[in-house]
Amino acid sequence: MLSTPGAFASILDSANASGSFGLYPAGNFRITTGACTDCPTLRQALWYFRAETIAIPRTGMPVAAWTPGVHAYDDILQWAGTRPVDAAIDYPPLVWIAAPEVARHARMSADGRVLMTLDGALPFRPVAKIPLNRSYYDASSVAWFGDRALTVRGTSTPEGFIARSFWPDAWAFGPGTPTMRAVPMAGSEGEALRMLMREEPRGGAQSPYQASMLWQRNGVDPSLAGRTVLGFMVNGAQGDDDEAHGGHFALVTGRVQSDGSIGDWLVNNFYSLDVESEKGIIAAPLPLDNYLADLNSGQGWYRPTTIVVAVLRDERAAVLVQSALNRVYNQFYRHQLEYYHPSDNCTSISVDTLRALGWNVPVRGPTSKILAWLGFPWVALKELSLDKAKVAFDYLYTDQTRLMPAAALEEIFGSLIAMSRGQPTPAQGSLGTMLAEDLEGLAFLRFPQFPSSRRFGNAPAVTTWEYEKLIPKNPALRQIVPVPPRPFPEELRDPDLLRRAWRPSDTALVVWSLFTVVGAPFAVWRVWKWRRSRRGAPA
Repeated sequence: MLSTPGAFASILDSANASGSFGLYPAGNFRITTGACTDCPTLRQALWYFRAETIAIPRTGMPVAAWTPGVHAYDDILQWAGTRPVDAAIDYPPLVWIAAPEVARHARMSADGRVLMTLDGALPFRPVAKIPLNRSYYDASSVAWFGDRALTVRGTSTPEGFIARSFWPDAWAFGPGTPTMRAVPMAGSEGEALRMLMREEPRGGAQSPYQASMLWQRNGVDPSLAGRTVLGFMVNGAQGDDDEAHGGHFALVTGRVQSDGSIGDWLVNNFYSLDVESEKGIIAAPLPLDNYLADLNSGQGWYRPTTIVVAVLRDERAAVLVQSALNRVYNQFYRHQLEYYHPSDNCTSISVDTLRALGWNVPVRGPTSKILAWLGFPWVALKELSLDKAKVAFDYLYTDQTRLMPAAALEEIFGSLIAMSRGQPTPAQGSLGTMLAEDLEGLAFLRFPQFPSSRRFGNAPAVTTWEYEKLIPKNPALRQIVPVPPRPFPEELRDPDLLRRAWRPSDTALVVWSLFTVVGAPFAVWRVWKWRRSRRGAPA
């Protein structure tokens, strides 16, 4: 139901009635579902959201395109190379808003059944738990929200309001909200950020929300009102999922609002499209309050979160990044770019886009190329699977800033700190130059985890070795949530799709196969000849 019944019309706002979706006026979108038949967006994107509430750019808005017959990052390189610096922002194929209505400045009753707003009482119930979801909103959640002022997304029905997300209004960034604090003294800027992320127990999972300014250019209005923000988000380790100790990465765009609200900042989330998430997550640009606080898919229900915020005097860098990500989403939904956890994941897709736009984010190199090569046959024999051997190879071979969210955030933070100090940095392209010229402030935002029936999470692992130490040695003790596949329909495959790019593990498979077929028998023959010669036998 996308319209508000009369009983609640005076209490609820339409999700596009006011405010923003990141850098976009919300009024420039219309609310619908992926089942719409007249939406000017690609059919593949609509298929994924056929049962979800989405916002589609209105007719006449400049929607991001894509180049047929090229890989996703070649598309970005070609597009960025010809795009005027002052070009207008391109719109995304859709924004996942999850619910059509919003209750603002609401407070939850003690029994968790009514939302008290300035315009009246709103009976509600939380949206149903997804069956695969192992934890959910409970009495501890109701107690935590208590008397906090909330923004609540949901859907009204004749029986009441079905709440989809609860967002504390006090989680803000704006006039009077951020406090100044120094960057901790450490061996490097990346290590300083790590200290910030780990200074609170469990990475801040049970600590208060914190918004701090780490640096601000002299002479800039302290309120920062109206400034553009480009954020770099890392969600921490989950407390009961041994596949999620590395965390999750996303890029954020928006503006500093006069009231400090940040729930409408736009988060660009990449997640595998080829599985049915146990939390209902679908890759998309979506508002920050929905990304963190959705009762099923919200990352804030599973782990703590950190955002490093670059405050910019001009919107051009954020416009460039958001427009590029919109093109990536087109290629992602079409399956020209496919999610592959070792090298085409939430971190690598984001960092690769930043680098393609001309920001030379420093690399850390792979975990171990030597171990990758030597471990290939061992994993293949141990697991009796070449596919598992290839995955293990690619994990070890991938640059850590494309694999580990916290490693990427540390290098991004170090690069931004260098820009703030005017220090020499590697030669930068368009995006790096824009950031160096426009950077006016750096902020650190820490979000706790919402209490629920789920265990509390922690700060994310930074290295592969740290990640491995967190996984129980006994496979029977590992907590992993099996998820069903979501096959991409053949009829949605466009004829211009290219075969996926060659991966390092493909080379390893060829080399080890040749060695097995040719090299191993030759080595055995040479050993046999050597032993014969040692015994004095004729060769």
